[in-house]
Amino acid sequence: MFAHSNSERLAAIALAIRVTAVIVATIGVAACEQSDTNDAHSNGERLHILIPGGAGGGWDTTARAVGEGLRRSGLVPAVSYENRSGGGGGVAIAHLIETGERQRNTIMVGSAALVVRSLNGLLPQGVGDLVPVASVVSDYGALVVRGDSPYQSYRAFVRASSLTPGSTMIAGGSVRGGMDHLVIQQVMLASGYAPDTVSYVAYDAGGQAMTSLLSGETQALSTGVSEVVSAHNQGQVRILAITAPKRLPELPGVPTFRELGVDALFANWRGFFGPPQMTQEERDRVAGLIAELVQRPEWEVQRSRLALTNFLLSGGDFERFLEENRLQMLQIVNSAREPLDGPKR
Repeated sequence: MFAHSNSERLAAIALAIRVTAVIVATIGVAACEQSDTNDAHSNGERLHILIPGGAGGGWDTTARAVGEGLRRSGLVPAVSYENRSGGGGGVAIAHLIETGERQRNTIMVGSAALVVRSLNGLLPQGVGDLVPVASVVSDYGALVVRGDSPYQSYRAFVRASSLTPGSTMIAGGSVRGGMDHLVIQQVMLASGYAPDTVSYVAYDAGGQAMTSLLSGETQALSTGVSEVVSAHNQGQVRILAITAPKRLPELPGVPTFRELGVDALFANWRGFFGPPQMTQEERDRVAGLIAELVQRPEWEVQRSRLALTNFLLSGGDFERFLEENRLQMLQIVNSAREPLDGPKR
């Protein structure tokens, strides 16, 4: 078990993550209410989306959902994608900065995970070196097991894991101290268990983490709902619980942690950034396209397919939110840094 000082730090993690989720929920509602004032149309130029992780992760699914929505709605004639993983997002960020002059129609998908990695000193360059364009969605956390797992509920899973602390391996698509790790720590703490009751195994993006779960290399997965909703509906995996404040319409049979008496609430925003050379006019054009997209039925198809929640912010609103989010993530990172030090898996 952790010493008292570590418990206080972990409690701070839970508090900071809950505050961040409240900010996302509150600002997201206001932003969506104001989005119908935007009026943007395609200028006939194609859009290229840079994805800082591998296939199947949250960045990948969000980027392709937005791109497909833009294309199907006719807002842009064509969308191309580029997965450039490595360095926890650092490779893609460096590439966008170095080639920005010839990447004027390129945007990169990002999220709170990049903010955390930058604060952890894992990225030499971060989203602060890019041009913020717009946020588009938030994604709730999910604890997942294989479809044939003997664990039919979260309570059964956590009770079994506690019998032999450290023996249950939980996969995540982020580094130790990243979002998938922090969320499972919050869940364990709120359940009355030490976070090291389970062992976190880091993978490069959600696709690899999912593969480890399906192969039996790990027994559970901490990830975003959007990354597993399809596999859950097909019976490949079972979502035990999610970090939403209430059940999602797309997953009516999946309980929230709060329903189970576990005070774990978290939402991870995802949005887009341009290269440093992006002009104000270029930024406003892309932000306008995204703002119009979320009003279209083609987007609703993509959003509901992934069980995402609309979270539209652009311009000064997005910039202010990013600073608020950076401060919240800094609190989380500082609270978690000492307990997370030690042997890395």
